[in-house]
Amino acid sequence: MNTLNGQLQPAQHTAAKVVGFLYVLQMALAIFDDSFLRGRMIVRGDAVQTATNIAASERLFRLSLAGDLILYATVIVLVWGLYVVLKPINRNLVLLAAFLRLVENAILSVTILGAFAALALLNGADYLRAFDPKQLQALVYMSLRVYGAGFSIGFVFLGFGSAVFSYLWLESRYIPRALAAWGIFSSLLLALVTLVIMVFPALGAALGLTYMVPMFFYEVGLGLWLLIKGLHEPAVPKAFGADPVPR
Repeated sequence: MNTLNGQLQPAQHTAAKVVGFLYVLQMALAIFDDSFLRGRMIVRGDAVQTATNIAASERLFRLSLAGDLILYATVIVLVWGLYVVLKPINRNLVLLAAFLRLVENAILSVTILGAFAALALLNGADYLRAFDPKQLQALVYMSLRVYGAGFSIGFVFLGFGSAVFSYLWLESRYIPRALAAWGIFSSLLLALVTLVIMVFPALGAALGLTYMVPMFFYEVGLGLWLLIKGLHEPAVPKAFGADPVPR
């Protein structure tokens, strides 16, 4: 953590603006997808209605998957920006955080195959005549459940990677320490509760998405702060024994 004795570089300021914009953009895209695209098609616990919705709006479903891939590409840029900003604080820790987030991104990208499997089951190909409609609907729903499980796995790596980045924000003093501390809390909450739900699935139905809300406020808050306020210049401590008042 030797940067606190130096000045911020122009590249850090630029990268911080990119990070702020991408945090806000990614959250907006995720909300739009859940509210208007794929989220409206998948009916929890209802395989028949889910398969019917996807078949009726296949183009929108495919559009949501293409949007996911674009989103995951922006995550790579986000991680790059965080690396540029926070590398001077602790290069080893920022690499750890970046690797955790990139693993998350790789898992989520591969998980999309589950959604494409659901589409393949609904394309009416001749080989699917071996299944009756109810079996196909059940297989579609199972594919989507696997798709959802992939998100849970990715969220574990997201939470831990974000917690390390948040710790570096705390150490850097580039942003308010309260915001960085909230980032550590919300990131660990996301990762740990997701792990608990994997062991106790009934808890997931009871909690819904409530345990993700703190992470929403952290990422949006951090994004807006970086866009509007930017980075704080680190305080330069006075040399030991120096006279603070010029004679």
